Amino acid sequence: MRPERDAVAATPLLSLEGVSKRFGAVQALSDVDFEIDAGEVVALVGDNGAGKSTLVKVIAGTNPADRGQVAFEGEPTHIGSPQAAAALGIATVYQDLALCDNLDVVANLYVGHEKARGPGNNLRVLDEVGMERHALDLLHRLEVSIPSVRTEVAALSGGQRQSIAVARATMGDPKLVILDEPTAALGVAQTRQVLDLVLRLRADGLGVIVISHNLVDVFAVADRIVVLRLGRNVAELTTADTTAEEVVAAITGARTDEVHSTFTTEAS
Repeated sequence: MRPERDAVAATPLLSLEGVSKRFGAVQALSDVDFEIDAGEVVALVGDNGAGKSTLVKVIAGTNPADRGQVAFEGEPTHIGSPQAAAALGIATVYQDLALCDNLDVVANLYVGHEKARGPGNNLRVLDEVGMERHALDLLHRLEVSIPSVRTEVAALSGGQRQSIAVARATMGDPKLVILDEPTAALGVAQTRQVLDLVLRLRADGLGVIVISHNLVDVFAVADRIVVLRLGRNVAELTTADTTAEEVVAAITGARTDEVHSTFTTEAS
């Protein structure tokens, strides 16, 4: 069950009920429920094989659910493809980022959606000035700091690359952004940069789903934590009212006192 909220519950931005997904003999998801509101960050956590990636792919439309009900902004829907997800306003940033290292920031933001200007089809040229201006406005709004929008992505730091991938995901004005391990392999300063960006997305009224193994990062940005284990919901926790030990206990199936003892032993 979802933790009780203080105010009268508004219609969730995204709601999944009884979602299941099977791959051959493997039951990847079993009757999973999930909700997220606009302006909320929900962390999706669990051990390897818990079903996190499968659930994300269901929401992103790359692996539609076998059964279950999905509603977006209160309207029943079927997310049967990435195009269907994008049409609803769902954007996903996968761990590989899918950036083109040999292109500059502007080109990466607009790849596949370049703007053109000029009369007729034969005389139109790329609107480099317009794309650069819009790129500058977007990065300024998101407070993304880079040397120049004409810097090749290969020359950027890990945190800057992640920020560019997130900025590109917001180009179509999505309502929900999914971030898959956004701080993996980043240093302390780069991680802070990405986490600040997540908080800005929330402040802009977007729903943000963060998949992460790093509980420090989860507690830094998430309003709620949804725990999957072996393809099933096992816990849904309000971040302000829980502890890392309780989250680890839910992930592993251990008792909280056992996890606390392990934390204490490792700290000593």
